[in-house]
Amino acid sequence: MRILLVEDHLELSRWLAKALEDAHLTVECAMNGADADALLHTQEYALVILDLTLPKMDGLDVLKRLRARGSKAPVLILTARGGLNERVQGLNLGADDYLAKPFELAELEARVKALLRRSQGNEAITLLCGELSFDTVSRQFAYASTAMSLTPREHAVLEALIIRRGQAVSKDKLFNEVFALDDDANLDAIEIYIHRLRKKLELASAGAVAITTLRGIGYMLETR
Repeated sequence: MRILLVEDHLELSRWLAKALEDAHLTVECAMNGADADALLHTQEYALVILDLTLPKMDGLDVLKRLRARGSKAPVLILTARGGLNERVQGLNLGADDYLAKPFELAELEARVKALLRRSQGNEAITLLCGELSFDTVSRQFAYASTAMSLTPREHAVLEALIIRRGQAVSKDKLFNEVFALDDDANLDAIEIYIHRLRKKLELASAGAVAITTLRGIGYMLETR
């Protein structure tokens, strides 16, 4: 899943991005409100983590413009400005959650996971495709209760597929969810990760769960 982290403190931004990537999320970063607004105007994100005190455009203005465009992307406000009035204002403008600095990383990760589950309409914490399972809290894939070893990119592709299990997912859609804008990659990279995942699924399930190619349409995760 691709998320946008809007934080003007470079060291904090890098630390948070690394932690979120370790949790199998694709992270893009913006260092000011104007850049964040431009990205949100042209790109789709599963989640936005938004600081309030930003150069060029205040975080609340970024949020207001996002909601005015009709976007329903969940927004987690992350800020040192923890006054009650600002929390209420942010929530009234359409923020989904609020976390004041300083904070524990474990709490941030828990809130991010909860917002992502809620936005996908998944109250259950485990997604299934046959005996292939994805725990949306631990973010762990397993087959028949045996954990699967996946690289971050393989994990991101398989997550995008299991969320839409039984449905075709285009190569463009997979690419946009797996790679950030500044990643040095092209659409052919998706084929590489699909090939690797097919081998791992074949080894784990003996062909019971597979990724099918629908020519001209995309890929589909299904049971056989």
